[in-house]
Amino acid sequence: MKRDFAAIIHPVIDPLLENPEAVMIRELPSNGKRDISILIVAEDADTARLIGKRGAVANALREVIGIAGKADDSNVHIHLKFESFDEEKKEDDGK
Repeated sequence: MKRDFAAIIHPVIDPLLENPEAVMIRELPSNGKRDISILIVAEDADTARLIGKRGAVANALREVIGIAGKADDSNVHIHLKFESFDEEKKEDDGK
């Protein structure tokens, strides 16, 4: 049974964000069945909050979602990646 990790992540990160409606969480294609990559895209300020100073918040989120990946004997390793909508706009503008 495949778990919906976006449904697990949203309630954890939404209280940290100024604009939780603008967050996009997507599962990226992965190489194996035991590895899952999840991309979290938010506005620039919210991405900074999710990463935190020296990556402290990002590491805590990785710990929490890592526990969810190991639940139910599924033993899945989850990789979280963070991006900003503002970064994508800069790339599209050629800057």
